[in-house]
Amino acid sequence: MNVNQSAPPVPPFGQPQPVYQGYHQSSYGGQPGSTAPTTPYGAYNGPVPGYQQTSPPSVSRAPPSSEAPPASTAQAPCGQASYGQFGQGDVQNGPSSTVQMQRFPGSQPFGSVPLAPVVSQPTVLQPYGPPPTSAQVTAQLAGMQISGAVAPALPPVGLGYGSPASLASASGSFPNPGLYGSYPQGQAPPLSQAQGHLGAQPPQRSAPPQASTFTSPASGGPRMPSMTGPFLPGQGFGGPSLSQPNHVSSPPPQALPPGTQMTGPPGPPPSMHSSQQPGYQLQQNGSFGPARGPQPNYGSPYPGAPTFGSQPGPPQPLPPKRLDPDAIPSPQLNELPPQQKTRHRIDPDAIPSPIQVIEDDRNNRGSEPFVTGVRGQVPPLVTTNFLVKDQGNASPRYIRCTSYNIPCTSDMAKQAQVPLAAVIKPLARLPPEEASPYVVDHGESGPLRCNRCKAYMCPFMQFIEGGRRFQCCFCSCINDVPPQYFQHLDHTGKRVDAYDRPELSLGSYEFLATVDYCKNNKFPSPPAFIFMIDVSYNAIRSGLVRLLCEELKSLLDFLPREGGTEESAIRVGFVTYNKVLHFYNVKSSLAQPQMMVVSDVADMFVPLLDGFLVNVSESRAVITSLLDQIPEMFADTRETETVFAPVIQAGMEALKAAECAGKLFLFHTSLPIAEAPGKLKNRDDRKLINTDKEKTLFQPQTGAYQTLAKECVAQGCCVDLFLFPNQYVDVATLSVVPQLTGGSVYKYACFQVENDQERFLSDLRRDVQKVVGFDAVMRVRTSTGIRAVDFFGAFYMSNTTDVELAGLDGDKTVTVEFKHDDRLNEESGALLQCALLYTSCAGQRRLRIHNLALNCCTQLADLYRNCETDTLINYMAKFAYRGVLNSPVKTVRDTLITQCAQILACYRKNCASPSSAGQLILPECMKLLPVYLNCVLKSDVLQPGAEVTTDDRAYVRQLVTSMDVAETNVFFYPRLLPLTKSPIESATEPPAVRASEERLSNGDIYLLENGLNLFLWVGASVQQGVVQSLFNVSSFSQITSGLSVLPVLDNPLSKKVRGLIDSLRAQRSRYMKLIVVKQEDKLEMLFKHFLVEDKSLSGGASYVDFLCHMHKEIRQLLS
Repeated sequence: MNVNQSAPPVPPFGQPQPVYQGYHQSSYGGQPGSTAPTTPYGAYNGPVPGYQQTSPPSVSRAPPSSEAPPASTAQAPCGQASYGQFGQGDVQNGPSSTVQMQRFPGSQPFGSVPLAPVVSQPTVLQPYGPPPTSAQVTAQLAGMQISGAVAPALPPVGLGYGSPASLASASGSFPNPGLYGSYPQGQAPPLSQAQGHLGAQPPQRSAPPQASTFTSPASGGPRMPSMTGPFLPGQGFGGPSLSQPNHVSSPPPQALPPGTQMTGPPGPPPSMHSSQQPGYQLQQNGSFGPARGPQPNYGSPYPGAPTFGSQPGPPQPLPPKRLDPDAIPSPQLNELPPQQKTRHRIDPDAIPSPIQVIEDDRNNRGSEPFVTGVRGQVPPLVTTNFLVKDQGNASPRYIRCTSYNIPCTSDMAKQAQVPLAAVIKPLARLPPEEASPYVVDHGESGPLRCNRCKAYMCPFMQFIEGGRRFQCCFCSCINDVPPQYFQHLDHTGKRVDAYDRPELSLGSYEFLATVDYCKNNKFPSPPAFIFMIDVSYNAIRSGLVRLLCEELKSLLDFLPREGGTEESAIRVGFVTYNKVLHFYNVKSSLAQPQMMVVSDVADMFVPLLDGFLVNVSESRAVITSLLDQIPEMFADTRETETVFAPVIQAGMEALKAAECAGKLFLFHTSLPIAEAPGKLKNRDDRKLINTDKEKTLFQPQTGAYQTLAKECVAQGCCVDLFLFPNQYVDVATLSVVPQLTGGSVYKYACFQVENDQERFLSDLRRDVQKVVGFDAVMRVRTSTGIRAVDFFGAFYMSNTTDVELAGLDGDKTVTVEFKHDDRLNEESGALLQCALLYTSCAGQRRLRIHNLALNCCTQLADLYRNCETDTLINYMAKFAYRGVLNSPVKTVRDTLITQCAQILACYRKNCASPSSAGQLILPECMKLLPVYLNCVLKSDVLQPGAEVTTDDRAYVRQLVTSMDVAETNVFFYPRLLPLTKSPIESATEPPAVRASEERLSNGDIYLLENGLNLFLWVGASVQQGVVQSLFNVSSFSQITSGLSVLPVLDNPLSKKVRGLIDSLRAQRSRYMKLIVVKQEDKLEMLFKHFLVEDKSLSGGASYVDFLCHMHKEIRQLLS
């Protein structure tokens, strides 16, 4: 069920929801959940000795009134806040509702107490009785508020605030109030606020960044004014019914007749305050509101359980000490009473929602092109479709940074702990509407460069002395302009031909390289592809060899080619192998291919030169004959053993003999145990998990493969590995050569032709056809003050500056971390230049240049206002995934949590307005950092479930290493799309919902994708017509679980769903195999693994628990 989309005024969840028989919804009611391993973060609040209990009074609510309040009641007495107005601009999460709602009894959170309605009405002021002055506080991080600068305000409409009131927000994301500051008391925030991602409007320097804050326990002290959020018991509900897609009420509510009294808490019960601070004070940056009181029928963490439906008692004296989460022992999951295991004490709708942030950014920034002319602009999110206009800085498709405003000093950078990194995708594919980089040919003189630092000519170079010289923007060296490059300057000091030259006006462009940039000072030959096929018993028996040979016959017509050329310049060769290697002569003059066998695998050589690498069109008949014969030749093989290292060695030697770069496509099935160099043994040992020796599972068994990879890189030999294992094959070792040569690994466990052929062939086609740069070297130069210090990705480095890639394709990224080596200047900013020297598919030597200018700041607030969380998570995941090679996994996890806590604590301490320690305050740009970080911590590499194999972990680890930001975003936080909610005729993708079991309705069907997996989840109560339209069977029970292909049916729903699946697959770099999962089926456990906001079976924390844990960590750092 989608709770995050804009909708008509009466939302779809305004109607009663059916109670799902036997359907466990993890966060509803007191239903006990399945026992799971202990979570790393226990409950947020446990019992506190000596903590006095008080009964919070219940407040009954007057029926909604439609007229303005009497003047006398507009101001609450004694400085207490009058409750309950959504002011103008207070934004709720999801469609706003005009219907009063109540949670359905079937999913009540607090045992038998009925819950209060949640309503939203036209703008009227409805003062109700004063809030209780004291009530027991417990740990509920309830809603959020944020503050923004006072934009040009509309006149306040009927909002009489007494002293500042704090209302927790039901919103999973916040309005983006533009600049930072607070609204004056008694004045509503203006209605027309930009929401969502920070880049929506250029921020002012002086203002601190926006924050999202959440009140948790121990928040009794005075607070600053702020925007208001969701309601506490006893609060009224008013304010305009806004239609921003920002309003989420708690889980499925139910319509209620007007005038119903509040008999139980809709959210947290009232918080306690000292007599000097009556009522709820407004908080400066908004906040997760006051904490929830003791709950009826709850066990240990809540020392007492007063009932909420009773009459208000007399005010109780304040307890002797304030509730402090840090002083409370956190009970482990196993110790909690059964009701508590499945019950969040925090409304999940009250914490930042990734879906909402993505939606807001799409709405705010998807319509306008992103123009790169301004320094330090934060681009739209990777999940937003937008056009880029290059006006001097590289497109975010090529480079994304963790922050676009970097600290001027290393001390400031150390204080903030925000890693300064860029994720660079030098050969990224662009959408058809955007032009590929222009190719600039400077003739024999080659590209113009700085004499000292060797940076290439770019738009930031400063021409002086009438254009006769230029000052380098990276090292400040003054260089002469060669006579053939001279041009006059205009009155602004710019060359008059600046806009005619890509290198003077664009952020990205290419230079044709001269012979000086080539190996051995001679131009390269076109590259070659060598297909190396395992013909051992396993490969033949599974049907793999026959399938592959059939496919290659047609696939060889689609080798990559340059521009408008008729055919590809790439030559091809073929090798088969088991314990020995077979080379094939496919020279065009032969009537039949010839096979040559090399059995001395210890001393590998290539038995033929002429006729091994050939042009496809010339040798077409001989190649087809060979591909027909291979499956027949080995049909009766009984050879089960294979070699591996000698196969790569042979391919590399063949390329060396042909004096060209190229790529090896290896199709391999089993652990190479035959006697040969690179022989491996089975070392899979699950007992090592969670021990200090776990890191050995990720390390290669032998150093032989690193040595081999180094030789491959020197030759420009890139290796793509297709694995088809039925058992352990030691991916950690076999993937070393692909990893270090810039290649890819594809893994198809327990390969069966009927189930997996579509996925394998799709990946193979894409892999063979994609454009690749061969024999590449990349260097990143920076302006004075920062330098590149660390690199992550699939490549080899023989020194500290040059990233060497035997091959680089449009899917691969190189992530670079920067550190300060001097002070930066706020005026001049900081510059990056990425230069990639490579050989194109046609054998042309080229230089691709990407330039990016960043701002520099002396205020931490500016840093936090210009961060990009998706890029930050991409960097942190790669940092952690490399860390597991050398450190215990627990150490790596703790390091990530500590760094995240330091980043947020530094913000809290230096940028947020003073407020109670009970608030969790997050920077607007980083409000999703906790949820995304938790997804990284729960990933298979860092916290494997029992069913995850060692090979799976090694596979994912090397895969993530070269992922781009869009891929890590959906990989760690999968997309969950409800299929029957949006109209069938709608051509657009249905709006996503949050990745949690609570969001699943058993009357609906959902697609879940994470870039590698694709699930179609079918609820048990889905309508029979829908089942018939999609699966061509008459009932839910007849659907085949685990189905991987939907029947092709001629009806609108079937066409729409199949079209959506095709479009999702087209967006991803690997083919996602479909798995149909029925509710309550055994496959559902696999599906639930991807619902990342919930607790995982491997012990990973739920989003809510992790947020509480982060808050604890931050408070420990601050105290």
